[in-house]
Amino acid sequence: MKLFLRILRRIKPYWAYLSGSMICMVFYALFSSVSLWMAIPFIKTIFYPQKTTLERIEQEERVDKTPGNPYFLNNIKMRLREKTDSLISGPTGRDTLRRVCLILFLAILFKNLFGYGQGYLMAHVEEGVSKDLRDSIYEHFQRLPLGYFNKERAGVLISRVTNDVGVLNRSLRVIFTNLSRDPLLILFYTAIIVVLSWKLTLLAFTVMPATLWIITKIGLKLRKYSARSQERMAEVTSVLQETIFGIRVVKAFAMERFELRRFRKGTRNYFRTVLKRIRVGRLASPLTELLATAVGLVVLVYGGNQVLKGDLLSPEEFIIFLIALFSMISPLKNLGQANARIQEGLAAGERIFEVLDTRPSITDSPDAVTIDKVREGIRFIDLSFRYDTGDVVLDHINLDIKVGEVVAIVGPTGSGKSTLVDLIPRFYDPWRGRVEIDGIDIRKIKLGSLRRLLGIVTQETILFNDTVRNNIAYGSPEIPEEKVIRAARAANAHDFISRLPQGYDTLIGERGVRLSGGERQRIAIARAILKDPPILIFDEATSALDTESEMLVQEAIERLMKGRTSLVIAHRLSTVQNASRIIVLDHGRIIQEGRHQELLNQPGLYRTLYRRQFRDEG
Repeated sequence: MKLFLRILRRIKPYWAYLSGSMICMVFYALFSSVSLWMAIPFIKTIFYPQKTTLERIEQEERVDKTPGNPYFLNNIKMRLREKTDSLISGPTGRDTLRRVCLILFLAILFKNLFGYGQGYLMAHVEEGVSKDLRDSIYEHFQRLPLGYFNKERAGVLISRVTNDVGVLNRSLRVIFTNLSRDPLLILFYTAIIVVLSWKLTLLAFTVMPATLWIITKIGLKLRKYSARSQERMAEVTSVLQETIFGIRVVKAFAMERFELRRFRKGTRNYFRTVLKRIRVGRLASPLTELLATAVGLVVLVYGGNQVLKGDLLSPEEFIIFLIALFSMISPLKNLGQANARIQEGLAAGERIFEVLDTRPSITDSPDAVTIDKVREGIRFIDLSFRYDTGDVVLDHINLDIKVGEVVAIVGPTGSGKSTLVDLIPRFYDPWRGRVEIDGIDIRKIKLGSLRRLLGIVTQETILFNDTVRNNIAYGSPEIPEEKVIRAARAANAHDFISRLPQGYDTLIGERGVRLSGGERQRIAIARAILKDPPILIFDEATSALDTESEMLVQEAIERLMKGRTSLVIAHRLSTVQNASRIIVLDHGRIIQEGRHQELLNQPGLYRTLYRRQFRDEG
């Protein structure tokens, strides 16, 4: 119930549309009943044209005095007939027929107009709630820390935004259409058959408890199967996303058959789960229809015999009773399916709110401040860090980086280099100790303010499926073109950009696949130059480049670092020889510190790494 109420709260901004839709539903059900009721005088006018109104009333009174209905129901029926007759009666039978046809046409016209209005207004509610949920999940993704995305598969998260919200959308349609309109139709149709004959109505409704019990039992099973099928679809989406992003590796290792088997396994699991869900879910509708039809046939046999004897109902009333009774089968079937859809929606809602309820572990503290420049530098004070696995990655790090200093961080793979620099933008928070900028614990600085101080260029350059210009001026399309070009020139990127088919307006494809590695890196550097941050972080920015590209990128990096505080993680030690200071990490500890020549002159890990690399390159 709590989950259901949370979903309903999402509808609050669309209350006006929902109210309008509900009003349309009421009138839709009303005019549906009116068009059904008007069939009685239509039949009488067609089949008893020779009888006067008085004769018909006398015949109906004889029927009404039978014990089929109590007095007050007879009274209601007589009043309704009087009103109807006064409305349609004309001087001749043809005039009466024309009036009946006109009223029937108007009733059906208004029924469909209100049905259209209800559908359109409800679509506004459904799609609006879906849009808001997708926006909320995406916005929440932006607040979640990097560690969350390292634990979750991208395909699963994508499935939350696409598949799960779609399932919930369909459930909302059922809740506010079927669960609102169909009960109204059943109510109005029930009113008609009760007024016509309460005995036959009681006989017809003997099936209701059995139908409700079947629907409830099916719904409980369906919710379990629905949740399982949505998990299977998330797995399929995840495999698909991984294959598309890693297609170069798949083809390089000739693993097409392996990935195909993996994908087929996922779709096969999804197929089996969906079949189980459908096998259970599809039972509700035929069982409901079968039970309702069986009761309808019993009513037809019993009531038909009574009509033939001249008891209970007049022939035209009995016909309308049967039409109204069988007209209730469709709404009852819809209600049977509604429970199945609702259970699917609740399962999807649980998965959606599981994401929305994940609390970001990295947030602004209540007393967080804003800073716009770095005056003193960065300090790591007795800092230790470990991931959720429990392994200590950094252990008692003490490091002081002055403003304008270029500090290189080197060490073997897994020594904690990238983790150390990831703590500065608060991608993670330290387990012990702290990081300070200008003497302020970065946990006391607003995240947006902190990250605006930083420019980050990594080995894996992330570019977007947009133009070169928009990738350089990321998030700031209003920046003048001359500034974009100036940044590109400083990054040694202007020449190759000018040779592209549309220059700065060239689309570079998803993740910049239409560019080489060196070209992507230079666009990333141009982006950092345009941002003009006081602190720069280069994480293996040139390790994947060929010699020529590395020279161009390294030249751009050195140009960018002038006058800025810079941290450089380097695999190729030849690129850090001019650093103000080199920090050597091993097993999460600082074991050496100094300039390039100083470290070469003393025995230790740096000299070992340098000589090994020099020998390998030679």
